[in-house]
Amino acid sequence: MRMYDLIMKKRSGGALSEEEIRTLIDSYTKGEIPDYQMSAFCMAVYFQGMTDEETAVLTDAMANSGDRMDLSEIPGVKVDKHSTGGVGDKTTLIVAPIVAACGCHVAKMSGRGLGHTGGTIDKMESIPGMQTSLTREAFIQAVKDAGLAVTGQSGNMTPADKKLYALRDVTATVESIPLIASSVMSKKLAAGSDCILLDVKTGSGAFMKTVEESAALAEKMVAIGTQNGRRTAALITNMDVPLGNQIGNSLEVEEAVQVLCGQGPQDLTEVCLALAAEMLFLAGKGSRDECLGLARNAISSGEALERLAAMVRCQGGDETYIRDPGKFKRAPFSAEVRASESGYLTRMDTEGIGISAMMLGAGRETKDSGIDYQAGIILKKKTGDQVEAGEVISELFTSQKERLDMAAQHFLESVTIRPSRPLPEKLIYARVTEHGIEYF
Repeated sequence: MRMYDLIMKKRSGGALSEEEIRTLIDSYTKGEIPDYQMSAFCMAVYFQGMTDEETAVLTDAMANSGDRMDLSEIPGVKVDKHSTGGVGDKTTLIVAPIVAACGCHVAKMSGRGLGHTGGTIDKMESIPGMQTSLTREAFIQAVKDAGLAVTGQSGNMTPADKKLYALRDVTATVESIPLIASSVMSKKLAAGSDCILLDVKTGSGAFMKTVEESAALAEKMVAIGTQNGRRTAALITNMDVPLGNQIGNSLEVEEAVQVLCGQGPQDLTEVCLALAAEMLFLAGKGSRDECLGLARNAISSGEALERLAAMVRCQGGDETYIRDPGKFKRAPFSAEVRASESGYLTRMDTEGIGISAMMLGAGRETKDSGIDYQAGIILKKKTGDQVEAGEVISELFTSQKERLDMAAQHFLESVTIRPSRPLPEKLIYARVTEHGIEYF
């Protein structure tokens, strides 16, 4: 088959066969198809879309383009979670220990942050000694011993996705639901877990800005997982406001510990409990209500915190930072951001606030940028709160004093104060399963 013919077929709205898709991915991974032709194919998909069957085959082909993780040595049900990214999203450090405390194994591969979104691996590396590049043997052993482990992605995992993503990034084809879905799910399938929960963010700090867009993406990813034999579901959660009160790597580890001690902010706690309950439900631990009760008990009993400490220990980190997060040092320079007028905080541009954190050094402007693990933001006020002119609404931290002024100005430009209190927003908008969408 000729690549020209596949491009023409998809450009005309046709559905590719399984053989055509697998040959396409295999040939591109081997370097037999030039980038200009694959770019044309991606643009055709961008405009014409793909059926669920096509997307499932594409995902499986990408998952099989390199190494796959074999988790058969780990007993019981293995559960994985993926977030589409946001600001203040430290849910993995909370949800995975809760689920492990309830008798499931969480074997998770995570990425680093880029731009306004934070990465779980970066947060973990703010803990002294923490190893996030584990051999397969060390990863499996950590999951067996602690009930959970989180590692960076293998260098030879889903090479087709790595090539395709880099190409899409420079050819204006990133915003294609089949291509996003296959990118995310190929990595999840290659990671080897039995159950997959997707946390699909929506709002100003998310890739998908509306609930409708997020639901369409969630449906596609759930269909892929289901057609590939994995129990898969998604929750659509709010990223129109940063999650929790602390943004930045060590700051977010601190706040994760607060939640596991039963003392975290209400929004972060509620979202994490919902995610954990859904993961336990997928693993067959009971009804959703029973699973929510199990998740709450894992926190109140202290067992979830113990699991986080055990994971840190098994991955070479200093678990005393989990026992006493006050050991994390604050950055040497800080500044307060004050309200410019009195009223109600009616809107937070979450992406803009994430960029403010990046400007402080908490995130990367490019893949090669370094990270200031102490940099970040503590929110004193959030959407819906009343403020007085001159009142502190956030505190900024950095190791480079010259970063403060621009970051503070950017933060102030990212919030809106008006005379009237805004209507409250939902934290969780919908659940997506193979049976459809349930809106809350």
